[in-house]
Amino acid sequence: MSEFSTEQVRHLAGLARIALTEDELGRLAGELGAIVDNVAIVQQAAGPDVVATSHPIPLVNVYRDDVPTETLTAEQAVAGAPEHDGSRFKVSAILGEEQ
Repeated sequence: MSEFSTEQVRHLAGLARIALTEDELGRLAGELGAIVDNVAIVQQAAGPDVVATSHPIPLVNVYRDDVPTETLTAEQAVAGAPEHDGSRFKVSAILGEEQ
């Protein structure tokens, strides 16, 4: 089993700018060892005939032609809004008292 010392974990946490307690350092030392061991097992299973992938299903962007169409007028857009001033939506302030 791969083993990480708490000093190695402390160093890695420092590189990642993550603050860890002594308890977390000790626990993560064991967990990182298990992760490294499991990655090694997976690497053994993937032989040279297995193509490396980042996703199991091929991803493809689906595009359509950008065709101009009719758009709503400002009045039509706000027609179903609970509050509006005729051309704009009115919404409640969400930022607090400073407005």
